[in-house]
Amino acid sequence: MKETRLVFWGTPDFAVPALLSLHQAYRVVAVVTQPDRPGGRGQKKGLSPVKKEALRLGLPVLQPEKISDGHFLTELGGLAPDFLVTAAYGRILPAKILAVPRVAALNIHASLLPRYRGAAPIQRAIINGETESGVTIMYMDPGMDTGDIALQERAAIAFTDTAGDLHDKLSLLGAKLIVTALTAILTGRTARRAQEASLATYAPPLLPEEEKINWQAEAAAIHNLVRGMSPRPGAYTLYRKERLKILAGTPGPGSAPVSGMILSVTGGKLLVAAGEGIYSVEKVQPQGGKAMTAAEYLRGNRLPAGAVLGD
Repeated sequence: MKETRLVFWGTPDFAVPALLSLHQAYRVVAVVTQPDRPGGRGQKKGLSPVKKEALRLGLPVLQPEKISDGHFLTELGGLAPDFLVTAAYGRILPAKILAVPRVAALNIHASLLPRYRGAAPIQRAIINGETESGVTIMYMDPGMDTGDIALQERAAIAFTDTAGDLHDKLSLLGAKLIVTALTAILTGRTARRAQEASLATYAPPLLPEEEKINWQAEAAAIHNLVRGMSPRPGAYTLYRKERLKILAGTPGPGSAPVSGMILSVTGGKLLVAAGEGIYSVEKVQPQGGKAMTAAEYLRGNRLPAGAVLGD
């Protein structure tokens, strides 16, 4: 299959396994990724994970500021790709770009479409308490994750899975599935089917105000929020006007008159009352500090039983 030419589009870590799999199976003639952006201390321009991998593999890298630019479109057409493949590139490709490949433009999406269309399918699935997700290989159109389905595979979400865990699981699954899909398309062994629009749900980007824990919610809902926000950006609560990120915990039965009240700090356990049930905090990150177990945090910080989090 090395005679099959494709241009890969991707930016974050999620896309790296797919790039590696495609490079091993096909001829990747170029990699398109977002322009280098300033970040971190000193705001130095950093390379995206996909760019780092592409350079390691010796692949040409394109970083257009505007993908609708005529010069870039001409350059893309000159590569004569059979396929365009995107994985978390960061922008919706316009129709004139989707028309470039000889065979098809495909996207690796981290959900079972038409559920969870949009930018944050992994986080939203966990926050909503889903027990199953998966990967869809989709024929792209100018809409937001609305194209026909080429291939899908399901993946279980464990009760303890964080967004980071599910990200890694679906990243590897997508890398496997895109090679399977391309092979099936090239050999005429895949069925293309339209999405059922009436079943569509959406996964918009996470908003900063969603990161704050509402202790009046059920303990199970708090557990899902914490998992869906971990490892980044991290769900948080306030104590004495300082942020305390809650990175892991376990919901359980119980009750208390005040939601957010600390019920116990004995034995290295931090038990907090929820609107229904009790949440056992297991891992935290204090403001300006590093992540640590609740036991480690309690050894160095006075957090008395009876205090109320969230104020």
